[in-house]
Amino acid sequence: MNDDGLKAELRERGTQARAAARILRQTSVEKRNAALYAAADALHGFTVNILEANEQDLENASTLTAAMRDRLKLDVSHIDAMATGIEAIAALPDPVGRELARWQRPNGLDIARISTPIGVIGIVYESRPNVTADAGALCLKSGNAVILRGGSESLRSSMAIHAALEAGLQEAGLPKAAIQLIRTPDRAVVGEMLKGLDGAIDLIIPRGGKSLVARVQEEARVPVLAHLEGICHVYIHAKADLAKARAIVVNAKMRRTGVCGAVETILIDRAILKSHGAAILEDLAKAGCEIRGDDAVCAAFPSARTATEEDWRTEYLDAIVSVRVVDGVDDAIRHIETYGSQHTEAIVTEDAQAAEHFLRALDSAIVLWNASTQFADGGEFGMGAEIGIGTGKLHARGPVGVEQLTTFRYVVRGTGQIRP
Repeated sequence: MNDDGLKAELRERGTQARAAARILRQTSVEKRNAALYAAADALHGFTVNILEANEQDLENASTLTAAMRDRLKLDVSHIDAMATGIEAIAALPDPVGRELARWQRPNGLDIARISTPIGVIGIVYESRPNVTADAGALCLKSGNAVILRGGSESLRSSMAIHAALEAGLQEAGLPKAAIQLIRTPDRAVVGEMLKGLDGAIDLIIPRGGKSLVARVQEEARVPVLAHLEGICHVYIHAKADLAKARAIVVNAKMRRTGVCGAVETILIDRAILKSHGAAILEDLAKAGCEIRGDDAVCAAFPSARTATEEDWRTEYLDAIVSVRVVDGVDDAIRHIETYGSQHTEAIVTEDAQAAEHFLRALDSAIVLWNASTQFADGGEFGMGAEIGIGTGKLHARGPVGVEQLTTFRYVVRGTGQIRP
């Protein structure tokens, strides 16, 4: 397809999405939920098709890294999890039409702030075919139409999953254009979506690596909801319980090293470097993690490599972690404020006062006390699923679920008032 043909097709998709958004805005939650439950059933029915499509994607993805192939690969348990996630989203309260606030003015005007869908959302993502299900379901539940553009390496898998979402829409009598998937791998599609498709797209959400997010943030002409990096920290305070600290750190780093909530830097209080630090670092090393430490860490744990200044600023997304010794909670906070990305930070301590100071002082989207950073996930927050993590200061921060995919408007009721 030539450039003019591609642009014309995308403009038509935008027009259809805008029309579908108008319908969804007036559709009952019962009907939206019916489409979601039907889509979850269809996922189970389409399992063979999805797995066959995924196998073809994997065969064509020989140049991907092991971590990227892991994100791409699907099995029956993944499909079951997608279906369960959609059902969990359907079971959530309706985020649309909520009365957020209401008051009356002295002149008798009745003013209400009401939640409403954003409209049309464009989502650009890489080799995570499950995003197709999560994003489609979250947008539908929140009354938004969505245009999905997945990575070319996962296109067949995404198409097979999208077919189940379309089946759900059809069974509920909702327009197929409510959840659209761009089926061409042409990279020019992303550029056109970032321009907004002649005003059709209200919000762009990127889900992928640093280069994708950076491009979207740099080129988009419509609002963007995203985070660029997930440089997450765990601080082991002087009054940390050793057993908790060991379990939390290994889980935060090694459960899944390629997710944005994986810890990348561990801060250990100098007072417990010998009593706690050696055991924690030994656990990581036994789990296959490479440790890069400052001078104090390397002295206490000789197998560690010397960390560079760049290490404190690096999101490894791999079995590598940087470790630094700090002198108290304020020193830990200073390090996080200097090198962090305002994503997710955790403190491990039995000292409630120190914990509350840490939680209040940091301005990251998610802060935790005595829990793994890998809980930075919409599903774990009870949101059913998430489209991503927002680290910006405007609109949504943290996991982006159905409530975060709404905005609000004002409904004003009068009895004939005019302004003097």
